[in-house]
Amino acid sequence: MQAFDPNALRGDQSSVRFEPGPTEDKLILSMGPQHPSTHGVLRIMLELDGEYILRAEPILGYIHRMHEWMAEQKTYMQFMPNMGRVDYLHAMAWNWAYAGAVERLAGIEVPERADHIRVAVTELNRISSHLLWWGAYLLDLGAFTPIMYAFDDRERILDILQDVTGSRLTYSYFTFGGVYGDVPETFAARCLEFTKYLRTRLPMYKDLVTDNVILRGRCEGIGDLPVDIARRYGATGPVLRGSGIATDTRKAEPYGGYDRYEFRIPVYTECDAMARYMVRLDELETSCDIIDQAVASLPEGPFQAKVGKTLKPPKGEACFAVEGARGKILVTVRSDGGPKPYRVKLRAPGFSNMSLFCELARGTLLADAVSILGSLDLVIPEIDR
Repeated sequence: MQAFDPNALRGDQSSVRFEPGPTEDKLILSMGPQHPSTHGVLRIMLELDGEYILRAEPILGYIHRMHEWMAEQKTYMQFMPNMGRVDYLHAMAWNWAYAGAVERLAGIEVPERADHIRVAVTELNRISSHLLWWGAYLLDLGAFTPIMYAFDDRERILDILQDVTGSRLTYSYFTFGGVYGDVPETFAARCLEFTKYLRTRLPMYKDLVTDNVILRGRCEGIGDLPVDIARRYGATGPVLRGSGIATDTRKAEPYGGYDRYEFRIPVYTECDAMARYMVRLDELETSCDIIDQAVASLPEGPFQAKVGKTLKPPKGEACFAVEGARGKILVTVRSDGGPKPYRVKLRAPGFSNMSLFCELARGTLLADAVSILGSLDLVIPEIDR
């Protein structure tokens, strides 16, 4: 039998499809649709030569819910709760993307206090998303303890957001022209207390996990993602920043007053799973910096603009981009002048990031597929929306 050379798999094999069964010396393996590392109902068909992956093909459709079709059947306001179900880990970002698109279409001005509140709750939600990813990623790699720390710290965020929104996961807090309700008087103090606490935890995260030789062995040099491939697939967010590109929608296309805040965009040039891990860990501190500034300068005034009960934006189309935990979210809304959207298009960053898996997995060991998949931080309901 000829020795297997994984480097020979880097050519263009996009036109090659899976055969119905294994060929000589090869094996077709179905990873999922309920494999624990897929974090949702995702199926990946793998062609293996021994322990090496020849080809990988993600298969979607198991949890498709037709969000875009539902948008055409509901009024603008009735569709808002759907946003919390697209990416349930960073629902605030999707709330903002849809609200922002409709506000731009209808010419609605958001009060300054509402912008500060939106920034604070969205960054708290981003931290909770990254903490869950951190714990689940390490659980996939065989480490159980970190997820207990992650959920303990994340619980503090959920307590704050529950007092503000009434929910702990699938938020529907944003409305056209602001937010549904004002924050409690203790909101700013609790946010500052939490960010101070989280900063004391980050050194422990580093000692316990980041500097662990076992983790580094599973992540360093795994899932190499060159810049040209990342751009070809439309990768955004931490996945792209882990390949050395300092692109962040909060800086490139400022919204909600993000241009008022000073914060660093974490970037790593190693292009591997460890680089993507480090970006997200650094973003915990970045979000803390933004929250501190947003609540410290929280102005008095209305938290919601005056908008009629029945919203009928003029005919036209508007897009709004938001930086979600997984990358750039883009919502496009088209109006025909009626009470319902004529068309809503949702651009989910996870779909582009997941498509990279075909490239990154080719030529790697089967054991490394879990590490690569986790480093992309996929939320399947967002992809298979």
